[in-house]
Amino acid sequence: MTPPHSRAAVLTDGQLRISIFVNVPALLREMGHDPARVVAAAGLDLALLGDPENTASFVDLSRLLAVCSERTQCDHFGLLLGMRSKTTDLGLIGHLALNSPDAGAALRNLILHLHLHDRGAVPTLSLRGDLAVLGYTIYQSGVVRADQVYDTAMAVIFNIMTSLCGPNWRPTEVLLSRSPPTDAAPYRRFFRAPLRFDADETALAFATTWLEQELPGADAKLRQMLQLQVDSLAANGNGDVVAQLRRVLRTMLVSGSGSQEQVARLFSMHRRTLNRRLRERNTTFHALVEQTRFDIARHYLEITHLPIVEIASTLDYADASAFTRAFRRWTGTTPAAWRAASGSPSPTRTAGAARA
Repeated sequence: MTPPHSRAAVLTDGQLRISIFVNVPALLREMGHDPARVVAAAGLDLALLGDPENTASFVDLSRLLAVCSERTQCDHFGLLLGMRSKTTDLGLIGHLALNSPDAGAALRNLILHLHLHDRGAVPTLSLRGDLAVLGYTIYQSGVVRADQVYDTAMAVIFNIMTSLCGPNWRPTEVLLSRSPPTDAAPYRRFFRAPLRFDADETALAFATTWLEQELPGADAKLRQMLQLQVDSLAANGNGDVVAQLRRVLRTMLVSGSGSQEQVARLFSMHRRTLNRRLRERNTTFHALVEQTRFDIARHYLEITHLPIVEIASTLDYADASAFTRAFRRWTGTTPAAWRAASGSPSPTRTAGAARA
């Protein structure tokens, strides 16, 4: 069998493949709106959405979702768009996932290679007892209506899990960091699982046993060919070790890892070699970790309700005061003051978020 060929350009930071955004014009027409006018209002050309291999900035596409939601007066426009997704919309990495031996391997492939499709957010997979939590975290600054982006992402992830595990797969809970919509019925109908809005993260929780689900249609030979293509595509964009390291650290820090030894192993080089290559770029591993921590912290403060003490823990600080000292070094102010200035409401609740 011949593997699908990808002509996708190598993405730069902050870019995203158009992918499922090709469905935006049809969705707008179905809702009684002129796609050309709506897309133009977002500052984009309708022709951009004609080819899934086109690329655009993460911020521009988030603005498109915001304008679509406003013009259609549909608070769940992002959800409707994500519902139309297929795993193969992710291109080579989608096909690689579908030809993995089991669901767990498929998710690992998606998480490892999603930067070939999306350079504005990172996927995460954590195991918490008998639950697997598959999440999506935006790190790109300047995102408009993150709630619409997250709705789209969760619908995409739901469809991916269904394609891997079959129609009987169900999450035990859907965690949405967005505020509760005016009408939660579309979310209940689609996810068919308990919903938690105003959550501290955006993720699907499900039984870990699903990770062992074998993929009966997987083709081992095709998988090998796809892996070669994915590796080749990744190599085309791997000239900049600093850019590579930033991408890796975003994923690893959010998932609770990211030591220099772990990163060096991932890059198949000795720690001293990694340090030397970073010195050649006039930086250090510590400096990149600190910058990445700041990027992640800024995201959490601006567009989530995550308490400051939990942000500190997520970023592996000893306590909230250590995080506050670091944040003051970065910005000259405290995390709480930054959050207030960004217009994000300071969380007044505990883990008991609103449920629907």
